[in-house]
Amino acid sequence: MKTRKFLIPAATAGVLALTLSACAGGGGGGTTGGGGGTDADANLDGRGPITYVQGKDNNNVVRPFIEKWNAAHPNEKVTFKEQTDKADQQHDDLVQHFQAKQSDYDVVSVDVIWTAEFAAKGWLQPLKDKMAIDTSKMLKAPVEAASYKGTLYAAPKDSDGGILYYRKDLVPTPPKTWDEMMGMCSIAKTNNIGCYSGQYKQYEGLTVNAAEAINSAGGSVLNKDGKPSLNTPEAKAGLENLVKAYKDGNIPQEAITFQEEESRRAFQSGNLLFHRNWPYIYSLITTEGSSAVKDKFGMAPLPGKSGPGASSLGGHSAAISVYSKNKATALDFIKYIDSEENQKFFANQASLAPVLAALYEDKDLTTKLPYLTVLKESLANAVPRPVTPFYPAVTKAVQENAYAALKGEKSAEQALSDMQKSIESAGAGS
Repeated sequence: MKTRKFLIPAATAGVLALTLSACAGGGGGGTTGGGGGTDADANLDGRGPITYVQGKDNNNVVRPFIEKWNAAHPNEKVTFKEQTDKADQQHDDLVQHFQAKQSDYDVVSVDVIWTAEFAAKGWLQPLKDKMAIDTSKMLKAPVEAASYKGTLYAAPKDSDGGILYYRKDLVPTPPKTWDEMMGMCSIAKTNNIGCYSGQYKQYEGLTVNAAEAINSAGGSVLNKDGKPSLNTPEAKAGLENLVKAYKDGNIPQEAITFQEEESRRAFQSGNLLFHRNWPYIYSLITTEGSSAVKDKFGMAPLPGKSGPGASSLGGHSAAISVYSKNKATALDFIKYIDSEENQKFFANQASLAPVLAALYEDKDLTTKLPYLTVLKESLANAVPRPVTPFYPAVTKAVQENAYAALKGEKSAEQALSDMQKSIESAGAGS
């Protein structure tokens, strides 16, 4: 989980060049956008060996579950193609194989922010009709993130959501709203520590934090039609919450340089009262010898306007390439990935958040990973980052303008107006 979070900024840069060049007139999909066409209709009954492609298996979860599959399916063995641990390189590797219409990448792991791009180019097999999977027992947010224009294009594999970490020795009851949290910043000042921080450096993490602020205030970056909807009172209120907190010092000045690890270390060293981050930091805070708060922190849903806020969704899904020759085997394999047995294994072995709702009530898991109860509530209120094939342009616009607003170079209103224009000019507004 830790590795995934630090790779997103690099992924954004790599995706941007490829997507914008595709928007300009290339892209090389093998089917019409949305998955209709001969490639999506071919080899639906094909069975035989397949290849599964994923980033570096740092937690040793992929090989063990593939070994079990291979033992039970000697004629349909899975070969693991391990990519690098750099998300931009993972993305570019997939793009190159898709553009070449190569059949040797049968099932691929896709970040939730790549699904719409790949689906729009016709590279992912639509999971409908005879290729459908059962999503009724899954959390809603990961399913939405794996869908594009109402069609499921990938099987949710693992999820992730933002969590509020807080000093329970100083604040016994966590705040439920943003205003309540800001009202507690006097406690931070009394104890000579910072009040609140997320990730505010100009990178993908800032898109996550800005989107959470906007969504939690009742706004949205894109509307249901995929068009920007940033010139609204709700979006303005959300971004202004961050801008005002930074200007007032409730968000420390150094937070404008924070990515996940810098902000984690600030909280872990005892220098923050409240902290927004992903669940992966739980194990670090509780086990690292340098942690000053290992017995002094609690976890809660992100605060919103009148209750729990809207976390940005993280995680990955497993998709079938339209160019696979053995799609029937590939379909069985992604169902295998989502089996309760493997979902529990992924959680225990790598702290990957399950996509099956029932596992958040599993006593064995919640004993080992006590944050699962809080994470379930976070995921129940999670909002996928903008679902659009133009995502790289969208995140670039959000990052640049939110950063300018935080630094005081633009008002929140002007920053949102400029975001709107940039996203429209990139094609997402048409």
